Amino acid sequence: MTQGLPLAVDGLTKQFGPVRAVDDLSFTVAPGKVTGFLGPNGAGKTTTLRCLLGLVAPTAGTTRIGDRDYRDLPRPLHTVGAALEATGFHPGRSAREHLRVLALSGGIALERVDQVLAQVGLSQAAERRTGGFSLGMRQRLQLAAAMLGDPGVLLLDEPANGLDPEGIAWLRGFLRHLAGQGRTVLVSSHVLAEVEQTVQDVVIIAGGRLVRACPLAELRGSAGGVVVRTPDPEALRAALPPESVRAQDDGTLLVSGLEPHAVGHAAFVAGVELHELRAATTELEDVFLELTRAPATGAVA
Repeated sequence: MTQGLPLAVDGLTKQFGPVRAVDDLSFTVAPGKVTGFLGPNGAGKTTTLRCLLGLVAPTAGTTRIGDRDYRDLPRPLHTVGAALEATGFHPGRSAREHLRVLALSGGIALERVDQVLAQVGLSQAAERRTGGFSLGMRQRLQLAAAMLGDPGVLLLDEPANGLDPEGIAWLRGFLRHLAGQGRTVLVSSHVLAEVEQTVQDVVIIAGGRLVRACPLAELRGSAGGVVVRTPDPEALRAALPPESVRAQDDGTLLVSGLEPHAVGHAAFVAGVELHELRAATTELEDVFLELTRAPATGAVA
């Protein structure tokens, strides 16, 4: 296995005619973790991945794998494995034949073909023609192709698309296993709920721009808050940091950035009567939707 390498996107901009698909985007990805590259459809995720792989030339900015551009890697297929689209399979070729062609063209030992088929659970389908594969099977075959060179870096675009619940559970374990070996794993998705049980870090973009880059635990910490009901909301507002309090439609106040005990103590010291005090239960998916809701420059992929 090639050692995992950090990824760096610095000031990346990509313009397609009048459309700015990626807009001054900067973030880093560390080895040894599964990083979720998240954003709505059309946020610019695929364009960014294509820039990382040298398939699209940036309008401005740089992308680095380790300290090099992809085109400068001495053994690219042994360094980076990518699965961007579950297409490009000759329908008359078997899964094994497809991978053998890729291995021969990339200078990869043919013994790797059966190894990666076993890794992705396609050993029993190795002789089946890919034209008869389901979308989920094509996703597994694309992942097997990405693993052929035993790379230390994996770039995967919507890898759970088409997988059934059992397949999604398998994918979670597989990606965590790869990251546990020290590989760098960047997984794009437009659905946080799909990857939140898999990733350790998140990079969230919308309209081609960075919205948030942080550990998933930090994003979880931004969810929720404290719900308070009081007959004297203005007195409670005065007892708390003003930017932390927001009125809700049901007459309660939502306090962010403080634990329930801290809100209760502040109310006690200020002599404010409380009728309700509890931790909010905002879903993490709601936080993601809130972060990506604001419209920005239209991205395309």
